[in-house]
Amino acid sequence: MARRTKAEAEETRRGLLDAAERIFHAKGVATTSLEEIAAEAGVTRGAVYWHFANKADLFMALFDDAPLIHDDLLAPLALSEHPDPLALVEELAIGALTLLAGDARRQRIYTILTLCEYRDEFGVVLQRTLETMDRAHAQFASAFAEADRRGILAPSWPHGTAAAAFQWLLHGLIVDWLKFGRRFDLVERGSSVIRAQFQAYRHRCVPAGIPVLAPA
Repeated sequence: MARRTKAEAEETRRGLLDAAERIFHAKGVATTSLEEIAAEAGVTRGAVYWHFANKADLFMALFDDAPLIHDDLLAPLALSEHPDPLALVEELAIGALTLLAGDARRQRIYTILTLCEYRDEFGVVLQRTLETMDRAHAQFASAFAEADRRGILAPSWPHGTAAAAFQWLLHGLIVDWLKFGRRFDLVERGSSVIRAQFQAYRHRCVPAGIPVLAPA
């Protein structure tokens, strides 16, 4: 009986997350009430509070359900095992765009996360988002620093500046695509822009012993 009760509780929690995702995406986080989420999920308001302390807590659970694209990039970022750090970050970025473009649920949650107004109780969500982005920037900066150390990064690009430009480019591509009606092919156009940017990062005379990877 306890096992079934636990399963039912998880089913209710899952239903609440799905309901919140639909309503947050349709009308925004700030204007959505817990009563609406409960009604959409077909449960009582008390059931919401059984699983989540408040709306921000529920929002954080959605955050955990579909990580930011920075997490998709960071997971496989192993610089020591790759001969060309720039090529590694480039391919990971294109892979992350491909993953996002093919996953409608991730698109909805990412839209909610990136377009939410982080006020009042949602300060904790903003803090979590900033921590993730700062961690990503530090990792990207390490990749560009390693490319600089190996003589692959063009001297005109300080590694910190290169990492920031890459992060802003990637974020801008995604927000533009999500916010303004997917006016372009995210994978095709996004890949083209990213590859062009990484060509600009490269030193024209790569030191001997470093493999030169031609653009795909």
